[in-house]
Amino acid sequence: MKNLKLLLLFIGLISQSSLIAQQAPNIVAGVNVNRLPRLEKYVKDQMAKGNIPGAVTMVIRNGKVVHLAANGYKNIDNKSPMKTDDLFYIQSMTKPIISVAFMMLYEEGHFKLDDPVSKYLPEFKNLRVVRSNQDGPDAPTDSLKSQITIAQLMSHSSGLTHGLSPNPVERRFRAGYFKPTITSIQERVSNITKFPLLAQPGTQWNYSAGPDVMSALIEKFSGMSTDEFLKTRLFEPLGMKNTGYNVPKDQQNKIVTLHTKGANGVLSVSKMQAPFENVKVWSGVNGLFATASDYATFCQMVMAGGTYQGKQYLSRKTVELMTSNHTGNLFQMPGTGWGLGFAVVTNGAATLTAASTGLFYWSGANNTHFFIDPKEKLIAIFMTQESNHTIDHHMALRQMVYQSIAD
Repeated sequence: MKNLKLLLLFIGLISQSSLIAQQAPNIVAGVNVNRLPRLEKYVKDQMAKGNIPGAVTMVIRNGKVVHLAANGYKNIDNKSPMKTDDLFYIQSMTKPIISVAFMMLYEEGHFKLDDPVSKYLPEFKNLRVVRSNQDGPDAPTDSLKSQITIAQLMSHSSGLTHGLSPNPVERRFRAGYFKPTITSIQERVSNITKFPLLAQPGTQWNYSAGPDVMSALIEKFSGMSTDEFLKTRLFEPLGMKNTGYNVPKDQQNKIVTLHTKGANGVLSVSKMQAPFENVKVWSGVNGLFATASDYATFCQMVMAGGTYQGKQYLSRKTVELMTSNHTGNLFQMPGTGWGLGFAVVTNGAATLTAASTGLFYWSGANNTHFFIDPKEKLIAIFMTQESNHTIDHHMALRQMVYQSIAD
């Protein structure tokens, strides 16, 4: 009996030691990777609720990939499994890339940030400003009190709009600006001047098509198409082989289908799919396809102060300038301002997330999300394709990534 008790005690101690061993943190680059499955659980919960078809998630800490996973489907109709190298239409996550490309030309001396846009595009000189976003097309408008500057263009404080809100002024812009008959970014940007501004420059933050204007200026300053500039100056040197406006035929099977959750609560393949070939309007607003890994490479370069694998794309000081708040309190999200191409956290605690002050981020309309935290040397990416954009996925990404930090 005594020997049996000793045996049971010994077995119990072994089991307890085994349990402790299983629970011991597995620390990689300062991250407890045992906790990162919580991010995948969030993805699976969202799939189970019918909110998304699946997602690719990625986390990089201290230059090391500590998490890369694909869950769910890239097409719920044919049940094609999501893969980590699949291609996403990143929509407004195009904007940070265009902003970096534009600032590369700033560093070459082509313009100053306080230059008026009309210095380079004269049609911007005599823009008008609506008195109310509820005005009809024939309502009186006001003249400019000051010219739009390039800094205002980059920080979405120019008075330009994106046409995303349901008010009459923005509805008219949306219908008249993104016309399928337009064949170049120059033509599109010339078209933008036919619409009045939502506000006097520098007085409001309004998400806008300003990056399209930046794309037109990239072409003016560089003498290259924006597509060629991005390829030769960013994508090819960085090794972003799967990023571009057009997807080669041998890669088109990797495109993740756009889905939408309808009013009936059912997730389905959207009738509207992004163009992936024969694209010729090099938009700064949207338009790029990318993999999570490609976008992570771009993020690593920016987080490192503009240098990646021995090649310099921007100065560290330029990156600091881009990721500083340029809009004061105009951006109406707690603890957050807007830089030159990125939203910027100005007070981490005020965001009610564990974000460091200085984190910068953005997202795309189809629920592609990323953030870069220079203080923690942390990059996180969440990519799906569902058309009802929500900040909830972004906040969950922060929640599930920050809880894994263990150093």
